[in-house]
Amino acid sequence: MPDGVILVDKPAGVTSHDVVAGVRRGLGRGVKVGHAGTLDPFATGLLLVLVGRATRVQRYLMALGKRYETVARLGFVSTTGDPEGEITPGRTPALSRLPTGTIRQRPPAYSAVKVGGQRAYKLARRGETVELREREVEVSRFELLWRDDDRAGFAIDCSSGTYVRSLIADLHDAYCLELRRTGIGPFDVADADPERIVPLDDALAFLPAVDLAPAEAKRAGHGVAIAGESDGPVRLRDEHGLIALAEPRGDGTLKPVVGFRG
Repeated sequence: MPDGVILVDKPAGVTSHDVVAGVRRGLGRGVKVGHAGTLDPFATGLLLVLVGRATRVQRYLMALGKRYETVARLGFVSTTGDPEGEITPGRTPALSRLPTGTIRQRPPAYSAVKVGGQRAYKLARRGETVELREREVEVSRFELLWRDDDRAGFAIDCSSGTYVRSLIADLHDAYCLELRRTGIGPFDVADADPERIVPLDDALAFLPAVDLAPAEAKRAGHGVAIAGESDGPVRLRDEHGLIALAEPRGDGTLKPVVGFRG
């Protein structure tokens, strides 16, 4: 079974866990399967499903920026920020200024953030008060695409960890009626194909590659640091393909942190 990433266009009404479970059943027992970033059940769009040793690089894929398109209902508030919550009327936002740049936001109470070892949404559904810390996120694009009465469409490009539901709720007053993830880093939902596994080296092509001679490749394969400079993580490769992901140590060396040999 090849190691790699499957680009899935998740439909509404299923969880990210459901998608992963379906892939696992299709590939057979014993195959490691995970994903790189949850989508809410009501949301649709791109989900990166990780197969085999691709599960080892989850954090690198999860750190990639995200692209979304959303339809908001204006002048109403949802307790969950989406159609599944309790809906009450509010005031209609002017939409004269849409926030971009570095902003602080508080994740919704109905989110997968862990509080004391438990998911926030589980606590919220039990009626418990959930206090979540604010976080800094980057929003490079927040564009009004169209508006029709109490509906408006937006395109949003943002950093990992951004909650689009919170962005829309912070317009005062609005909630996400529809949410679609259209891209993750270099990956686009238009390329989704549940039958194709993108090879691991290709899926990590957004990281610079360092090609090694045989002696260095052998050392890197055993987790030994090699000479090299980089501003961030890199792929270590030789004539046989991907050896490891390495990170700079600040002393002129690259230290393998995720290995793929042996």
